[in-house]
Amino acid sequence: MSNFHNETAIFPVGYHANRIYWSMRHSNRRCKYMCYVEEKEGEPLFRVKVVEKGHDDLILTGPTPKAVWEQILEPVSQMRSSTGTLKLFPVYLKGEDLFGLSTSAVTRIIESLPGVEACERYTFRFGRNPLMEWPLAFNPSGSARSEPKAYQAVAGAHQGRHSKSSQYRRMKAEWKSNVYLARSRIQGLGLYAARDIEKCTMVIEYIGTIIRSEVANRKERLYESQNRGVYMFRIDNDYVIDATITGGPARYINHSCAPNCITEVVTVEKENKIIISSCRRIQRGEELSYDYKFDLEDDQHKIPCHCGAMNCRKWMN
Repeated sequence: MSNFHNETAIFPVGYHANRIYWSMRHSNRRCKYMCYVEEKEGEPLFRVKVVEKGHDDLILTGPTPKAVWEQILEPVSQMRSSTGTLKLFPVYLKGEDLFGLSTSAVTRIIESLPGVEACERYTFRFGRNPLMEWPLAFNPSGSARSEPKAYQAVAGAHQGRHSKSSQYRRMKAEWKSNVYLARSRIQGLGLYAARDIEKCTMVIEYIGTIIRSEVANRKERLYESQNRGVYMFRIDNDYVIDATITGGPARYINHSCAPNCITEVVTVEKENKIIISSCRRIQRGEELSYDYKFDLEDDQHKIPCHCGAMNCRKWMN
């Protein structure tokens, strides 16, 4: 990790971003620059693929974001100066910015990745709590949660020392300090405990759009036709929470046959809420999980389980 960061940015291997920027060949035209962070002999390698209509693709590489983008900025600057268009001042442009690594949304996610604590020179902007307040886009990671016709079920509620409504209000005020989003050890993305969580603590709410079961069936077919992952959670026989488009971070919690959380329905101000609560003490940095309790299916529709628990049932359904 010591080679893959500096004071202002972290360089995760496998990172890819597309930028639309001024062409090196035409003063009044833009083209696509595909930016990649790779690894070569233990050192970061920054690669930019220039894609422009009417020209062969050009591959540029460098040991730093600045080094590779200087190969682009200098020709662009010279082209614009020779044609009398608005001048470009490459000295003021940073390679990290042009790679998109300093963009707030990107930085939040990168700072949540496992192992970033080893980046001693880097100055954290958000810490390990990169969750957004706005709805998250669907997760294209191939998680088992995206399997069709496999809605999550709700376990029975447990009794706490305080009223459910007061616990719910406290959870809504504190959930951002409870969890962070990072790559899962089980599959795709997952949610992790940002602090030690005691048993019978409400951790986070599963939010989304509440729809009728009939509508959920139609939306499921629509999402499948769009090749989207399906994130739905059944409240009861009549209603389902659809988190596919407008869901919150709780939808990234993975299944486990030995979970550390349970789900429960809590009625707050005459509305049913789906709450993820701890069923044992959870240590900081531990991935959150619960039993999806999918209905049993025949062999042709089985969903493999990758939880790795000692008592893993091998199949989620």
